[in-house]
Amino acid sequence: MAKYQEINAFIHKEIEKGKLKPGNKLPSIRDVCKMFQCSKGTVIRAYHEMERNHLVYSIPQSGYYLLESKGKEEVSQRYHEIDFISASPDTRALPYREFQHCLNQAIDLHKETLFSYNHPQGLSPLVEILKKHLQEEQIFAEYENIFITSGAQQAINILGRMPFPNGKRNILVEQPTYQGALESFLQHGLTVMGIHRTVKGLDFDELERIFQNGQVKFFYTIPRFHNPLGISYSNGEKKQLAKLAAKYDVYIIEDDYLSDLELDGKADPIYAFDVTSRVIYLKSFSKVLLPGLRLSAVVLPKQLTKVFEEYKKWTDLNTSILSQGALEIYLKSGMFYSHRRKIKQIYHDRMEYLRGLTQEWNIPYIRWHVPNTGFFAYLEVHKQINTETVLQQLAAKGICLSDVKKHYLPSFAHDPGLRVSISRVEKDQIKNGYFEIMETFKGYSDRMKNRDETFHL
Repeated sequence: MAKYQEINAFIHKEIEKGKLKPGNKLPSIRDVCKMFQCSKGTVIRAYHEMERNHLVYSIPQSGYYLLESKGKEEVSQRYHEIDFISASPDTRALPYREFQHCLNQAIDLHKETLFSYNHPQGLSPLVEILKKHLQEEQIFAEYENIFITSGAQQAINILGRMPFPNGKRNILVEQPTYQGALESFLQHGLTVMGIHRTVKGLDFDELERIFQNGQVKFFYTIPRFHNPLGISYSNGEKKQLAKLAAKYDVYIIEDDYLSDLELDGKADPIYAFDVTSRVIYLKSFSKVLLPGLRLSAVVLPKQLTKVFEEYKKWTDLNTSILSQGALEIYLKSGMFYSHRRKIKQIYHDRMEYLRGLTQEWNIPYIRWHVPNTGFFAYLEVHKQINTETVLQQLAAKGICLSDVKKHYLPSFAHDPGLRVSISRVEKDQIKNGYFEIMETFKGYSDRMKNRDETFHL
């Protein structure tokens, strides 16, 4: 049993014994490190695993707290009535039955290869069909440049550790950015720098200075439906990124994790503007199919394929043949495209519904930023508001949100704000949750008026 699993088991036993009850704070990360003689990263992984399974919730600068009651599978309604935290797809919209059919077919089709190791690049028929599939998204790649990984996270882990032809060692990330990428880079002891990205975009003058002087190996970016801000780059900004990467010999990791929700047929990836082979493209299926499928496609420049293959080989030898075979059948049958149309509509409708609600109420020191689709909206908060207190008040009402602070490097000055995920909430929950959020912030507004203090974003 891995160390993080031992920690997980320990917490479960504490719950069963009644030593931890709903609302109780879990042991601190420092205490668990001493108890299990392990690294901080191992404890964080264990706690994050429990958070993803809705057993605990976190409050920045405070710690982790228990959601579930002892011995029960259902989540405590007091704390988990409306889930604006989850970054997983809505289970009610996932194609379980169709994919089960594909799994059964894959067992028959690939029964010989199921009992042997496969090439680390991926299952050949899947790579072939992905080559055609990616062309729809303006990704024109050769067969040998496409690799299948166990989720985008595995690709990020490998790319962070492996050497690049430019001989540089530093990694540049947007601030804020996807927490999984941050944790991967930091836990591997890599040198990570940040550049501020706001709802208005990047400062390209600052980006050019960092590219020129920062010995940047690669720039990790989420150009579309950013996590946690929800925003997207324009085609013009993507062209500028590709141009600067070529000029200063910097690679770009383009994490296009929600490309299947794109509504604008003219919104191309950065990869489409890359003429010097500096862009690495990540395509995930976890957010639109089954998260447990753990399959992603990585499109690499030719000069990186051999090194990437070696690192991947000694990471897992090969990605699950059964999962790859099922995805191949799912894509080939056309079921994927039918499912994609369905979920595009679902998330577009939810986000538009939230956008409509935000037009009804104005509080001067918060500002909503709601895209036309995707998983995340962003609630900008004035720096004088204590977001930790707000989160505690909302948790008491059964509203769970995420503070964007955890999406920043520890040393990087962060802007206060909340990430609001609509991935697993229906419209009635969006409405109820929205009004609870606004009522909570209105309480601050009323107190400010009483003290004759007003301020605006």
